[in-house]
Amino acid sequence: MRVRVDWRSSCSLTGAVLKWLSVPLVAPAMLAVIDGDDPVPFLVAIALTVVAGVALERLSDDRELHQREAFLMVALTWLGIAVVGAVPFFLAGLGADGNSSFSGIVDGPINALFESMSGLTTTGATIMNGWDFENQSRAILLWRQLIQWLGGLGILIVTIGLLSHLMVGGAQLMETETQTRSVRKLRPHISETARLIWGIYVGITVLAVAVFYGLHLIGLAPNMTLFNAVSHALTSVATAGFSPESQSIAAFEPIVQWSIMPFMIVGSTNFVLLYYVTRGEFERPFESEEFRFYLGALVCFSAVVVAILAFDPEIEMGLEPTIRHGLFNVVSLVTTTGYASTDFDLWTPGAKHVLFLCMFIGGMAGSTTCSIKSLRWLIVLKAFRRNLFTSAHPAAVRPIRLGRDVIDEETINDVFGYVMLAIVIFFLLTIVLVVDAARAGEFVTEFEALGAAASIFLNIGPAFGMAGPMDNYAGFPASSRAVMVVMMWIGRIEIVPVLVLLLPAFWRS
Repeated sequence: MRVRVDWRSSCSLTGAVLKWLSVPLVAPAMLAVIDGDDPVPFLVAIALTVVAGVALERLSDDRELHQREAFLMVALTWLGIAVVGAVPFFLAGLGADGNSSFSGIVDGPINALFESMSGLTTTGATIMNGWDFENQSRAILLWRQLIQWLGGLGILIVTIGLLSHLMVGGAQLMETETQTRSVRKLRPHISETARLIWGIYVGITVLAVAVFYGLHLIGLAPNMTLFNAVSHALTSVATAGFSPESQSIAAFEPIVQWSIMPFMIVGSTNFVLLYYVTRGEFERPFESEEFRFYLGALVCFSAVVVAILAFDPEIEMGLEPTIRHGLFNVVSLVTTTGYASTDFDLWTPGAKHVLFLCMFIGGMAGSTTCSIKSLRWLIVLKAFRRNLFTSAHPAAVRPIRLGRDVIDEETINDVFGYVMLAIVIFFLLTIVLVVDAARAGEFVTEFEALGAAASIFLNIGPAFGMAGPMDNYAGFPASSRAVMVVMMWIGRIEIVPVLVLLLPAFWRS
């Protein structure tokens, strides 16, 4: 078989991005030195990413990026960064004699890769338990937060900036990743657009740090230290969900929980709309039909959960806690952040099933969020309504519009195809988790498997039962965790760039 994909070019460009991972690795290495901890895990990772990046970069001098090469590069970039990102976790789990240490966080390569892939894909699922959190260095915990922040928009923007500099299709890649055609309108050059979105991303993160740490300075949040403020700013804006606290956001005061919600919502809002807001066009987001649909979903699901909690005789939290916990956890799951303000696994089955549905919604296209995304559901609902109308009026011609724009039928078919494929993969993953647990002698209920499959594939983080918000995924067999690593990767880059690589025609036609 003659391979017609220029894989060397894809690997070369992947290396050009990979070597820059050494820059964020410096921060936890410095923190380890300051705290008197061992910086070797980070120094090894820095050396590895530079060597691997430079070696891959030298595979080809061809800077031309066609569609197939772009698919391959996207898949390889996310996979390569996850592998290098796992190095600090793996080495931190080894004692001085090279054996597994007492911490248990990464007692093998599968756990290390699970934690890294979960961070990079902003899933927020973890294999750490409460004892692990208490015994990890701040440097390791910071790396968990940083890799999630990079996975939010950081990798995309670095990639776009680099590809724009090399003149190899940065605009096409940005429009593919952000699923929006309006990025070209922001600035004449795509590199300027990349810097603009990067600036917004950094600016919102800095604002979050100021708000969270400000609550500490005025005495409203005693345990929201500067380290915690930075950590939660990184993962709330990235809608990622890792926390250095074993109890997640339940470890903080109610004012902190209220203050985190707006940043989760902003992080899952289309960054093109956020750009217009920075220009003073505050009405612009509300002109977006997708934004109104997204906010409407948050309001409706929150109202249902709050109502269920309010009328549950076994739950007596009071009015404010009921509203706060209901709203917070709906926002967290819809935006795919994965924080938890309380152990919602203890709630009534009705409330948990609503939260389960929230996992499938997602925020807006062109944001840091994951899952199926509001834009696709909006198109599906509009198409379904159109089909009902044309069933009663067969001669009618009724195009589907988003605002003033008409959506072409090919896009509608692509959306239906993606939603169907996502649901099929979700059910297949559920079956794999149940069967594999039975093979390993573990017991996993159907709802636990459904929740874990949705949470992993849609990049949410917490689920129910043994993978609940105050628990972890360490109870699943190692083989299941290996499958989860792959599914987080596929889910984050939205299926197609991975599945298309499996087609023989992709390589030889």
